[in-house]
Amino acid sequence: MSLYLGVMSGTSLDGLDIALIEQDTHTRLIATRFQGMPAALRQELLALCSTGADELARAAIAEQRWATLAAETINQLLADQQLSPQAVRAIGSHGQTVRHEPQLGFTIQIGNPALLAELTGISVVSDFRRRDVAAGGQGAPLVPAFHESVFGNKERIRAVLNIGGFSNLSLLHPGSPTNGFDCGPGNVLMDAWIQRHRNQAFDRNGDWAASGSIDEELLVRLLSEGFFTTQGPKSTGRELFNLSWLDKHLTERGHLSPENVQATLLELTAKSVADSLMTAQAETQDLLVCGGGAHNIALMRRLQELLPNCDVRGTDSAGVPPDWVEAMAFAWLAHCCLERIPANRPAVTGARGYRILGAIYPA
Repeated sequence: MSLYLGVMSGTSLDGLDIALIEQDTHTRLIATRFQGMPAALRQELLALCSTGADELARAAIAEQRWATLAAETINQLLADQQLSPQAVRAIGSHGQTVRHEPQLGFTIQIGNPALLAELTGISVVSDFRRRDVAAGGQGAPLVPAFHESVFGNKERIRAVLNIGGFSNLSLLHPGSPTNGFDCGPGNVLMDAWIQRHRNQAFDRNGDWAASGSIDEELLVRLLSEGFFTTQGPKSTGRELFNLSWLDKHLTERGHLSPENVQATLLELTAKSVADSLMTAQAETQDLLVCGGGAHNIALMRRLQELLPNCDVRGTDSAGVPPDWVEAMAFAWLAHCCLERIPANRPAVTGARGYRILGAIYPA
């Protein structure tokens, strides 16, 4: 039995999720801690997702700040658990994605793992995505193998849906290889829209979206994006789905009330997920939902309406809190790296074969 820490910082940029797991033949969640992202760091990380001046120096400074924040949070979690750094075998650090362009052969996650190892006294495994990209894959999503390990069921046809900034599906069919892909925007557009119009970080429970009405013409325009019509392997990010992309479609559509746009964005997320699942695994019996979107009551309700023959529920019903699945996944990926267990799934990413993922920075 070994202890691992997982650090996840997603496209929502709301903060760092830290999960402590115990790993042997099973994965058990021991403790968690969340650290909000300082506003200035959030703005800089968001800016680094687009081309700008002096990017190399700015990225180097930003990842030092990111690593320092992660180290402080990890050290506090260990203090709370009365654990020494030596008790933890490794940290699995996802880092912060600032560019994801697998069609150009690269993906970039910053996070200064060397500094994180120095500040915590714990070995760090990071840079999980680039080996898969080097092998011709998308480098994402990487969590299906973990979903397979934790949520797979020999008697149930399941899918696991992560709704963070973007949404991705893992398809768990007994007797078949695990599959999966990105579906499209999760919370990213809804969050950006409510921040613009109401200065709120997110639409709590989906209440604002529920107050509006879906604009069918806008929805058709949004769903006409080529990404939605392609089959997996596929992944996406802010490079495609962002406010500029939305504004272009809004200009073509004409004036709409902000709440109707929000309602349409929620429908975009729900419909892109439902359509993807019905195309790839129509016989799904259970859809287990994790990520921040699992708390969006209006979104969960709409998913159930669009998938009447599927039981839509949070991963907490399967024993894993929705907010901590991805942080646990990167702790598990660190375990796989150190044990030399291939952790990508070629059917998911399109890589030429199974690969051991991650770079190791010893304590």
